[in-house]
Amino acid sequence: MMRSDPGTEFCVDIVVKGRKTEVPERFRKHVAEKLKLEKIQKLDGKVISLDVEVSKEPNPRQADRSDRVEITLHSRGPVIRAEAAASDPYAALDLATDKLEARLRKQHDKRHTRRGARRISASEVADHVPEAATLNGNGSVVHEEAPEAVVPTKKIGSLEVKGDGPLVVREKTHVASPMTLDQALYEMELVGHDFYLFVDSETKEPSVVYRRHAYDYGVIHLSTDPMVAQAQQAPAGGALGG
Repeated sequence: MMRSDPGTEFCVDIVVKGRKTEVPERFRKHVAEKLKLEKIQKLDGKVISLDVEVSKEPNPRQADRSDRVEITLHSRGPVIRAEAAASDPYAALDLATDKLEARLRKQHDKRHTRRGARRISASEVADHVPEAATLNGNGSVVHEEAPEAVVPTKKIGSLEVKGDGPLVVREKTHVASPMTLDQALYEMELVGHDFYLFVDSETKEPSVVYRRHAYDYGVIHLSTDPMVAQAQQAPAGGALGG
């Protein structure tokens, strides 16, 4: 446990603990340097303590997110938490600290906005609230016809999407050589994924091998129905022979 300078107006406890992992003394000192209490106390003057919990993910496939840091801020107001994962605890602490400060700043700005707000008169409502209803001389609501919204269209990869539509984060095309099921399983384990798309060397059809429970695997084979393919390629209309 560490504390801010007891001689100052505020005394904040910083508790650093590990969950199923040891926390070296060097990291504890780094926490005290990284969590700038002066800045935190300016954003939240009622802070009492900060809990920093470090944990480690043993799964080797999660190496880039193996170390997790969670910061919990206790104050006379609401509890604020921020957590992050990275390849080492120092990087995870940096990310979690940035998130904590961003949330504290948001809370701070919200408090000041409410404190500085003033009441507005009925005549000012339309100016301050764009979607407020307008009244006529009789006190009845004036309904305005909303213009028809134009839905924007954009290209995402090979898709044409209207509005928000489906979000395609990434599109890839791979050149694949036909391989056996054993080769596909080996390649899946090699890249550390839970599934692997390949072309079956026996059927020449696209297939997917995937990991099930424990060490079980599943395989999905895709085969083309000639009748369906022919129907899709046929023209919409034609002449009848006599």
